[in-house]
Amino acid sequence: MARQNLKTEDIILRAAKKVFTRKGYDGTTMQEIADEARINKALLHYYYRTKDKLFLKVFRIVFQLFVPKMGKIFSSEMTLFEKIEAFADTYIQILINNPYIPVFVMKEITSNPKRLSNTVKYLGVDPEQLFQPIRDEIKKGNIEPIDPRQLFVNLIGLCIFPIAAKPMVMAIMFNNNEEEYLKFLQERKKEVPRFIINSIRKK
Repeated sequence: MARQNLKTEDIILRAAKKVFTRKGYDGTTMQEIADEARINKALLHYYYRTKDKLFLKVFRIVFQLFVPKMGKIFSSEMTLFEKIEAFADTYIQILINNPYIPVFVMKEITSNPKRLSNTVKYLGVDPEQLFQPIRDEIKKGNIEPIDPRQLFVNLIGLCIFPIAAKPMVMAIMFNNNEEEYLKFLQERKKEVPRFIINSIRKK
């Protein structure tokens, strides 16, 4: 019975993630999630009594796609440049696999900033774990002085923008050719770290 409950909850969470990331919190109903999961609404309410509780669970699942991997990469024994390369490769692929996530996250944290701060605390995010390797390389004289926050915003922005702005990028640059667009995103895995590393490498 416990195994069956786990399977049903997993089906619900997958369905909720699909609907929420496409339609947002306000645009989603519990009935739509039940329909997507192919269960009745009463069963959905048995597992999650309110839409807010289900949404919070999905929001945390979405963030867990990114945050643990980020910490693992930047706490590894790789060099800083290798970490930047691994970050770009990992996150661009996650975004390719989950193209609705950037817009979903931005929309929801704009409408409810507290949800983001609570999620960050829940996941135990420590920015210093990400920033210290950058400070260490600056002290060693290996890279140009830069505020680690600026470096991360540059890196994240370059990874996210072509996916968050997909309709515009597709229309203007690729004449809505999906194959060429996806090829471009794969090339970004090398272009983004190359650009970032060249900007901070000590001359």
